[in-house]
Amino acid sequence: MDDLLKVEGLGFSWGDNLVIDSVDFIVKKNELVSVLGKNGAGKSTLLKCLNKILSPNRGKITIHGEDISELGILTTSKKMSYVPQSITSNFSMDVFDVILLGRRPYINWAVGERDRDLVSKTIDKMGLSNFAFRRFDRLSGGEKQRVVIAKAVAQDPDLFLFDEPTSDLDLKNQIEVMKELRKIVSEDNGKAAIIAIHDINIASRFSDRIMLLHEGKIISNGKPSDVLTPENIELVFEVTSRQVMGEDGILRIVINDEITRE
Repeated sequence: MDDLLKVEGLGFSWGDNLVIDSVDFIVKKNELVSVLGKNGAGKSTLLKCLNKILSPNRGKITIHGEDISELGILTTSKKMSYVPQSITSNFSMDVFDVILLGRRPYINWAVGERDRDLVSKTIDKMGLSNFAFRRFDRLSGGEKQRVVIAKAVAQDPDLFLFDEPTSDLDLKNQIEVMKELRKIVSEDNGKAAIIAIHDINIASRFSDRIMLLHEGKIISNGKPSDVLTPENIELVFEVTSRQVMGEDGILRIVINDEITRE
């Protein structure tokens, strides 16, 4: 597989507080990579640095070999889409039109038939047909989250950046959204996704690779079974655990009722 994203020596500080410390990693085409870590580990900050919302203090980020610091907003938007942890926008428009906003990097003067067709296909793909023409500001929190994810999909970037994309979703929709994201980056289309997430078992089930972030550093990076060891989980999350491989071939992490540090 070819490298899509390369991060070298990335560092970011809020004043004297070092949040990201000399981070290096590569994301290849058709990979879904999850970033795990406890609150305050730097997951959201990392995604914002990748998407140019924040400017790193040091290091280099390239996508398809191009330094992102040299890319304009329009070019960056064609290469990456980003869904934040909190949905603060409250669009007074139909769901269809909100998702159509994802096509803005490609629209010059008027919305084309291809843009509308792609939005319609995205709505079907993401299971939003039942409320495609409802007002966005009248949806539930979980419905809004699904719409904003669909907007990012309609943007058709090379790299998806999702910050807690399942946090407001019920169990059924968590699985459905992750299945669809997994499918999108597995279609040999050169796309990839980085997902910051808290749910260890969702990450284990759907990720090609997991990066474990602790105190601003990536302390483990590899297959879920190699990263989500009892030793790593105890170090990062301060609980004991065990790995269980189900008959369905899905690795599950069972958290024991033991807290190792108060």
